Amino acid sequence: MQEKMSNQLLEFQEIIRSKQTSTQRKPDKQTRKLLLYLFTSTRGGFTRLRIIMNLLEKPLNTHQLAKELELDYKAVQHHMKVLEKNNMVSRIGEKYGAIFHLSNFLEININALDEAIVKLDRKMNHKKVYL
Repeated sequence: MQEKMSNQLLEFQEIIRSKQTSTQRKPDKQTRKLLLYLFTSTRGGFTRLRIIMNLLEKPLNTHQLAKELELDYKAVQHHMKVLEKNNMVSRIGEKYGAIFHLSNFLEININALDEAIVKLDRKMNHKKVYL
């Protein structure tokens, strides 16, 4: 399971790096801290990253995301609220049928996700040693 997650992170990293252009600016300190916090310092960071990667491909609603990620609808709904509150995704429409897509803020700072992926991979593969 952990190997599968690690492989997925490498895949995400390749996708993010392919989206980067030379004209993109370096993210500021607050942006880096926010992305690292959302994707590496809280529970559910990997799930939120999976949601972002799906939304990179095409806009989806919560139900479509839940089916795509094989997760509970309520869990996806929770993560979407967190992502929307932190300006990572934008919503078009209301209630059940609302479609989510990446926010302009995240699209501009997409290269900062690379660092979050590296840190998350390191954190997931870190073995705890008890003495």
